[in-house]
Amino acid sequence: MTTQVLTGLLLLVLPVAYNLFFTLLARGFDYPDILRQPTGQVLARFTAGGSRLVLLWWGFAMSAVLLAPAVVLVSATLADADRTVLALATAIGLLAALVQFLGLVRWPFAVPHLARLAGDPAATPATRHAVEVVFQTLNRYLGVAVGEHLGYLFTGLWTALAGIALIQSDLLPPLFGVVALVLAPLFVLGSLEFVGPFEPGGWKLAGTLVPFAYIGWSIWLVALGIGLLLTA
Repeated sequence: MTTQVLTGLLLLVLPVAYNLFFTLLARGFDYPDILRQPTGQVLARFTAGGSRLVLLWWGFAMSAVLLAPAVVLVSATLADADRTVLALATAIGLLAALVQFLGLVRWPFAVPHLARLAGDPAATPATRHAVEVVFQTLNRYLGVAVGEHLGYLFTGLWTALAGIALIQSDLLPPLFGVVALVLAPLFVLGSLEFVGPFEPGGWKLAGTLVPFAYIGWSIWLVALGIGLLLTA
């Protein structure tokens, strides 16, 4: 199997895995809308989901890890593009995979423990209050700051750099790169949802753009994967 074929296959698997787990979490846990509910309700719903829900969150976190080999293989496949662009794309793409994984991995490992503490009939009011503070802090730090802010930002930057490399490369039509450059700013704007004056309640425009960015990005990845397979 050539590098190009492997890259094409991984680019097909990545968006399918990501969207599959996201859809299952949306149906079974009302994610991400559930995050707007009080901490007690979120943790009670999490506990009700049992081990299946924990495994879904683990799978969702692992789908973020798939981005790491994908960005390395994309750079290797587009070897005729500018080396500096490819090096930057690889580094930033790996960061995107890392921060998205860190943002999600709290759910299968830290949240179950908090849910058990909150659901313990012997838990004191002080314990329940501590659980709420820790849960919301994890959401703001790992969820919003690391997973979303840095995750969206680095994903957008990688998409832009991959787009430039695609335009420079003779492997595929430049349109693949143009589409990437159109999608990239949506992620960058989305990363600003809770920055500065928007920190308390979020910037509605940025929050609206992110779902469209991921839908377009998923379609682009699939199209790119098919293009690489057809030209291999």
